[in-house]
Amino acid sequence: MTFPALLFAFLLSSFYGAVFHFYRGGGFGRLIYYLVLSYAGFSTGHFIASQMGWVFLSVGSLHLGLATLGSFLFLIAGYWLSLVPERLG
Repeated sequence: MTFPALLFAFLLSSFYGAVFHFYRGGGFGRLIYYLVLSYAGFSTGHFIASQMGWVFLSVGSLHLGLATLGSFLFLIAGYWLSLVPERLG
C-alpha cells in the first residue's frame, strides 16, 4: 500500500468514526472508542478484500468499498456491545 493510499485510508476512517460519534453522541472517551473501532474495521475490511481478491470500489491500491463496509460493521457492533448495562454490587 502506498503512502498516499495509507494517508487517505487514515483520513477516511477518521471521518467515519467522527461522523458516527456526531450521530450517536458521547464524550471524549466515546470519540476515541469510535475512532479505534473505525480504524480496526477499515483495516480489517481492506485486508480481507486484498486476501480474497475481491474488488469493489477500489481506489488505487485501497479496497475502499469493503474497507468502508468493515468500518461501518465494526462501529455498529461496537456501539451495540457498549449498550450492555453494568451490574453494580
